[in-house]
Amino acid sequence: MRDDIELIAVVSGAACVAGLVLAVVALVGTRRPPGPRPGAGHGLRRLWEGPGSTPRERRNHQALLVGALVAGAAAFLLTGLPVVGLLVAVAVPGTPWLFSVGRAEQRAIARIEAVGEWTRRLKDVTATGQGLQQSIIHTVGTAPEEIEEEVRLLAARLQAGWLTRSALLAFADEIGDPVCDQVVAALILHLTDRGERLGDVLGSIAAAAAAEVATRREVEAKRTQPRFAVRFLTGMTLATVAYGLLNTEYIRPYGTPAGQLVMAALGAAFVGLLAWVRSMSQPQRPARFLPPPDPEEAIA
Repeated sequence: MRDDIELIAVVSGAACVAGLVLAVVALVGTRRPPGPRPGAGHGLRRLWEGPGSTPRERRNHQALLVGALVAGAAAFLLTGLPVVGLLVAVAVPGTPWLFSVGRAEQRAIARIEAVGEWTRRLKDVTATGQGLQQSIIHTVGTAPEEIEEEVRLLAARLQAGWLTRSALLAFADEIGDPVCDQVVAALILHLTDRGERLGDVLGSIAAAAAAEVATRREVEAKRTQPRFAVRFLTGMTLATVAYGLLNTEYIRPYGTPAGQLVMAALGAAFVGLLAWVRSMSQPQRPARFLPPPDPEEAIA
């Protein structure tokens, strides 16, 4: 009996560690942004605050974490099986993550469309004879909603005395797409040669951006089937977990140490399968060609 209890404790501990690792990877990601290595306190705070950029997104993330702890504890108390509690706790934040597949790409497409629209407006303003900095500042009031914050920040940096090149590179880094890199590269080249064909170049880039948006939307439509598979598998998982919680006869064979080990292995394999299918439906991030801004050269 004592050996069985020790085995259950070992299996439960390993399953908990694996589940926490999967949860952190799903919520935070696997790539750490450049910068100083964060300490333990900073890492826990980042996990608590989540990747959201707005207070509403952070509150939703924190609500998911609290809900995961409550749901996992309730499932454990109801079934007496620690692995079930762990799987339920992982499912609470994991389900929205799986169902939201494709949302990031749709937002990226909308932002690129906004970049093209902003480029056309900038072309019209520069055609009136204003300088580049004044033209950019003049477009703040008519900037598309998807990039309004970035354009406003770009204008604020120019007004604060940033070098135009550094402010433009920071703008491109915040948008994070090669289409915006093309616009910024053309503006930076205009700073050096002061050519008279800037409007033509911006018009060509805006037309290319519209074509890029059309292509991405066509590709996005073709990813509907694998994304439906992700949602279908997620729904099946939720139905299976709910059936197991309501039917004690169904999960009784998993009450033994060997059963807990099998459940942990099957759960980890299924979570990995869902993550793999989701990654297949996601496009590769397009490669950029502009470098990040140098903070030491930002201020003139």
